[in-house]
Amino acid sequence: MAKFHKKQHRMQRIGWLRAAVLGANDGIVSTASLVLGVAAAHATHSGVMIAGAAGLVAGAMSMAAGEYVSVSSQADTERADVSLERKGLSADKKGEMKELARIYVGRGIAPSLAKEVARQLMAHDAIGAHARDELGISAKLPPRPIQAALTSAGAVAVGAAMPLLAAVIVPATGLIPFVAGVSLLFLALLGGLAAHAGGASVTKGALRVTFWGALAMAVTAGVGALFGRAA
Repeated sequence: MAKFHKKQHRMQRIGWLRAAVLGANDGIVSTASLVLGVAAAHATHSGVMIAGAAGLVAGAMSMAAGEYVSVSSQADTERADVSLERKGLSADKKGEMKELARIYVGRGIAPSLAKEVARQLMAHDAIGAHARDELGISAKLPPRPIQAALTSAGAVAVGAAMPLLAAVIVPATGLIPFVAGVSLLFLALLGGLAAHAGGASVTKGALRVTFWGALAMAVTAGVGALFGRAA
């Protein structure tokens, strides 16, 4: 008897992976940019550290709040759509069955077979069949607002700690190139790791994240230097 091998699809990782990667990337870029901008404005080393620490806390809380609101809104929309579908099933079950059958016909199933598939699926779990095949809502990937918020906050804090620690260990004279270099290195590693976990090109993932991170740091440092001279 052949042994059954269950495939591990990467879509199962997409929720936490998205939140973790986005959070860590945001933490590195925002804190490194803040540190470089303040340093370019000729602030004291202690002033740079205070700004960086404040950026870490603010970034973590902001990302957590944003993820919670975003995922909660998604969950609310899905619940509203499922509720609407449930009402439709109560009012016109035959019409809903025909609608489901048309979806299967559109996917290439013969009309007679599509009708039978719709009938059997609705007999088993009518609302589940419509949620999955009509609305695209999967019970295997439910929105998790708290998980997304905590993951994002933790990822931002970890990411932000990297340029902040780099700023701690280097003297003020070499702070800008050292923090920029360390931050870009971590961004490249993060982009490559995320791409690998998602099954994409590691090189492209690393270059994409590094480019936008470098651009953000350069612009922020330029603004800091400009205002530093004006002051």
